[in-house]
Amino acid sequence: MATIFDELLQAFRIYLMRADAPPVRDFLGGIDWEMPERKLHANGLDCLKHLRQAVELTAPGERELAMRLMQQANALRWGQTYTAADFGHHFIDNYGWVELFGTRGHFRNERVAAGFLILGPGVVYPDHHHVAEEVYIPLTGTAEWRMGDGGFRRRRGGEVIHHASNVSHAMRTGGEPLLALYLWRGGDLAQKSTIAAAGQGAG
Repeated sequence: MATIFDELLQAFRIYLMRADAPPVRDFLGGIDWEMPERKLHANGLDCLKHLRQAVELTAPGERELAMRLMQQANALRWGQTYTAADFGHHFIDNYGWVELFGTRGHFRNERVAAGFLILGPGVVYPDHHHVAEEVYIPLTGTAEWRMGDGGFRRRRGGEVIHHASNVSHAMRTGGEPLLALYLWRGGDLAQKSTIAAAGQGAG
């Protein structure tokens, strides 16, 4: 029986299949798309106030998926890994994610977790790392990203960003929000990231 999130899941799958990059193809090979739905209560966050602007910032290739997300946003269970004690109130008021599928997502998957991240304007997500291998695809193209000891650089919408296990990385936004798709696999798929000591003052 179809669920209210099936169209979002299908749009997510179609978008990934069009992403012509080895890390994405590798992830796709390990995803069984016949996933049972998990009944979750909706949970909204302050970061959703940036979603409409983020959708308007997407390029045509990312627009359909972003629109599907916006249509279902208020019915999804948005979450936060951190608290104001970690990064301050501005971060918490402008940050959130939703797991579309995974060990705690709207669809059950024990091998791969995937969903969306929102960061509002003027946010630094400090250097952090985790056991899980990760792929990000920004759907908006104005945020800056860095990996390891490298500097921040702007990434375009639709660009595939691959973080190997335990590789430190950070993101920051300027005057516009970030909307990004993410994929996780390996290790504890619900693990809280470890903040890199050298990244406490990042940005």
